[in-house]
Amino acid sequence: MGFEIGDDIKKATKYCGKGFSCLDGGRNDLCRIRKCIGGKVHFIECLNGSSCAYKKDFGGSKYCDCPVRKELYRKYGV
Repeated sequence: MGFEIGDDIKKATKYCGKGFSCLDGGRNDLCRIRKCIGGKVHFIECLNGSSCAYKKDFGGSKYCDCPVRKELYRKYGV
């Protein structure tokens, strides 16, 4: 099962180093959203140690600033 998002969201995701592989629905290393605040700040639990341009530190936690990842959570709850 693949996911569909708008081209505008993909264009805003300029630094994806994974070739938008999260959209094919087959990835099992997609960071898990632990808490979302106001639909804008997405705290995550990383399921592997891979680097990502959108993974940011906040105190002892991490949050995701990836437009595609945020849209997947908003639209599909994943």
